[in-house]
Amino acid sequence: MTEDIRMVGDEHDAEAARELAWRSQSVGLAALDVDDAELMHSWRSDPVAAHQMGIWPRSLTAVRERIERDVEDDDREDFLILPPDGTPVGYVALTGQNIVNGTAEVVLMLAARHRGQGHGTAALDAAVDLAFGELPMYRLTAETHTDNAPALAVLAKSGFTREGISRAACLHRGRRHDLAVFSLLRPEWEGLNRPRAWDA
Repeated sequence: MTEDIRMVGDEHDAEAARELAWRSQSVGLAALDVDDAELMHSWRSDPVAAHQMGIWPRSLTAVRERIERDVEDDDREDFLILPPDGTPVGYVALTGQNIVNGTAEVVLMLAARHRGQGHGTAALDAAVDLAFGELPMYRLTAETHTDNAPALAVLAKSGFTREGISRAACLHRGRRHDLAVFSLLRPEWEGLNRPRAWDA
């Protein structure tokens, strides 16, 4: 990855600064740390996020333990999403990395009050550029509920192709939900007409 940089907003002092592992035009990605457990817990507890992602809200202790475990996992990269003012607005990750096959899955979650401001697309683009520009990935996948309109729009805007539907693949709130399956291949990324993260 690129060398660490610092992003500090006008209204934030040096204590609020996070070292960035990666950045793009409008957001930076800072490695997720165990100290971020309370923040992640609050986002995961949001009923809209829980429904759209099909996640079960966990206790703070469980979230902290999960982050501790994930930090040690060489097959994933987990980041907080930071706009220029340094306020964490969400989370993006590359999980299940298989270096031999060049595959990984992208996971994205935004805090409720920061949705609809373009942060999701910016963060997804940054993670995609990391996967194809710094890591030897060839194929990225993503899944979301078929009724999660915001996520479907972000994936399409970032160049992902809808491959199909995993029928009744997710049980949430007593109902079965279909999952839309998306992918992006390296040649498709190469053909995207947008600035790359390292052009920031």
